[in-house]
Amino acid sequence: MAGLGSDPWWKKTLYLTGGALLAAAAYLLHELLVIRKQQEIDSKDAIILHQFARPNNGVPSLSPFCLKMETYLRMADLPYQNYFGGKLSAQGKMPWIEYNHEKVSGTEFIIDFLEEKLGVNLNKNLGPQERAISRAVAKMVEEHFYWTLAYCQWVDNLNETRKMLSLSGGGPFSNLLRWVVCHITKGIVKREMHGHGIGRFSEEEIYMLMEKDMRSLAGLLGDKKYIMGPKFSTLDATVFGHLAQAMWTLPGTRPERLIKGKHYEPLQVLRVAGRVQGELINLAMYCERIRRKFWPEWHHDDDNTIYESEESSEGSKTHTPLLDFSLYSRTETFEDEGAENSFSRTPDTDFTGHSLFDSDVDMDDYTEHEPCK
Repeated sequence: MAGLGSDPWWKKTLYLTGGALLAAAAYLLHELLVIRKQQEIDSKDAIILHQFARPNNGVPSLSPFCLKMETYLRMADLPYQNYFGGKLSAQGKMPWIEYNHEKVSGTEFIIDFLEEKLGVNLNKNLGPQERAISRAVAKMVEEHFYWTLAYCQWVDNLNETRKMLSLSGGGPFSNLLRWVVCHITKGIVKREMHGHGIGRFSEEEIYMLMEKDMRSLAGLLGDKKYIMGPKFSTLDATVFGHLAQAMWTLPGTRPERLIKGKHYEPLQVLRVAGRVQGELINLAMYCERIRRKFWPEWHHDDDNTIYESEESSEGSKTHTPLLDFSLYSRTETFEDEGAENSFSRTPDTDFTGHSLFDSDVDMDDYTEHEPCK
């Protein structure tokens, strides 16, 4: 049998490249199949949230559904523990939860399960018609808008997504492993989009569908604080989980430019002819509102610049990394929604006690006041 040394150079290159890819694929399978020993998890009276590892850009998740689920738990004020083991549910889903040794996957089923077991209900203020509208909007977001985001994230903007991706284990193969994971995911997304039907359209047509969905959300939100009115509901966790991807994980892409404004400049977006610029800027303000209320530890490079005046103090721009809470609850962290006659000074309130991100606050009036000394 002829040895490797007798093969032409292109065959040697092919063998070496193939060997490296096979080694990386073997390591990837090792991780995904969780062959390594897992730590024991006791889910007795505790919600264990299984989700993908945190990305390295400070955003909680590159998965709209993982971000939806964790945001919901914070909205419902349910203590939970994150587990980033990478193991999918029996249905091949992520995220999924364990509670009292029961395993539930699929965010809709998880929410139904928690409502039944723990008596939580973020939709108690909605009437029958509002609940029907809420479900219809959620399905538009999860079954249609999601695929346009997935296309942008895992096909059109794959190189940027690869930079953000974080994998457990690390090691000398981490960069190669990220490349393999991203290209495997790209193939899966393209195949599933084709099966869905939306992947059979051109890139321009896919982005046109994305824009229609985003404009529909902006029109539904209007000048309200949350999608269905003055109080947040389950729908807000869903919408935020998806819009946050456009806001913070797709730099320079069409969805980011659309949500932030075509000529987005962090320091100037508020103060152009005394008005907020950008047709869909209400969606950006909505995302900021939810991020600051339910994710106080999540900071971003544009913090305190997008919707505040240029006179904001430099001391308010100190950033800390996103924490991986082993047990999280917002109890005693945020003011009760029902406490309308009192307020405490928090990072998202001005000196009058009004929230800087409530849509019923006139931003022009706010900027006329002197900063609180």
